[in-house]
Amino acid sequence: MSIEVRAITEGDIEGFREALDSVAKEKRYLASFVAPPIDRVTTFVLGNIASNVSQFVALDGNQVIGWADISPERAEAIKHIGSLGMGIVTGYRGQGIGKRLLVACVEKAQQNGLTRIELQVRVDNENAIELYKKVGFQTEAVLADYLFMDGNYYDALQMSLVRRTHGN
Repeated sequence: MSIEVRAITEGDIEGFREALDSVAKEKRYLASFVAPPIDRVTTFVLGNIASNVSQFVALDGNQVIGWADISPERAEAIKHIGSLGMGIVTGYRGQGIGKRLLVACVEKAQQNGLTRIELQVRVDNENAIELYKKVGFQTEAVLADYLFMDGNYYDALQMSLVRRTHGN
């Protein structure tokens, strides 16, 4: 099995939405339980492409089986910050695909001038937490009762990767 990791293209939109929906419906890893409608996903992806935002997909043949994106903040004082979102479809986890996606996405975001990348992850998502730590993310806080899923509250970790380029 040869998995390709590359920047997302317009031709990946439908497959990206399907992968997003698959992971969302697990009701474990993402804050949403279904993917947004195709028109919203299309607007999101095309906007990212036009703005050179760091967004990557992993493909098994033509099938999108994973993604990572780092959305930059817009306000002037925090435009150096990006928010990470990523996921891998069931059956492809634990094979190093997430690390390849994450590294590519972080490198591109840093090339784009982002010096702080943030994420939130459920405290019991040990595989993701281990991956983030391997890439250099550090835990900043525990967010109590951050997620509410299937009648239960779950804590999350606030993690960040900071790379200062200038200043104090």
